[in-house]
Amino acid sequence: MNYQPKLKVQYKSEIVPAMTKEFGYTTVMQVPRLLKISLNQGIGAALADKKLIDYGVEEMTAITGQKAVPTISRHDVSNFKLRRGNPIGVRVTLRGDRMYEFLERLIAVALPRVRDFKGINDKGFDGRGNYSFGITEQIIFPEIDMDKVNRINGMNITFVTSANTDKEAMFLLKQFGLPFKNQKK
Repeated sequence: MNYQPKLKVQYKSEIVPAMTKEFGYTTVMQVPRLLKISLNQGIGAALADKKLIDYGVEEMTAITGQKAVPTISRHDVSNFKLRRGNPIGVRVTLRGDRMYEFLERLIAVALPRVRDFKGINDKGFDGRGNYSFGITEQIIFPEIDMDKVNRINGMNITFVTSANTDKEAMFLLKQFGLPFKNQKK
């Protein structure tokens, strides 16, 4: 009775053979895999109200199921009244089973709740097989209680893969079920 997330089982049984067929890999170890998912939420208003960081940590912990940590500024920026050592955001890095569980909830529950959702943009690849996109509201996640939301914040989500090219990474993420926009070229 060893539990494994559905997407992890799907990766081993369906995605690996599909990618081997598509790209002609000779061994299973050549097939790209999802290494980690990083979530980052910048809270610029936290300079005035320190409690916003605590709310951000609570919300991000509820969304991911893993303890979030505050992001601390490294430099002084006088134009923003920012001092070194001030908390300015919240971040979480997911790996393993929690990563697959979060990805499943993101695809099946959270993204369809976005207003006027037509798919995520395919322009977020960095050239090395990693993909990033932004979400404008954290309230699309069902773990967030609307009555307790103090402030609507967006977040950046980054998928780090072991793929060498963007084409491989896009194929991998499409196989997982990420809904990319249909671009006409």
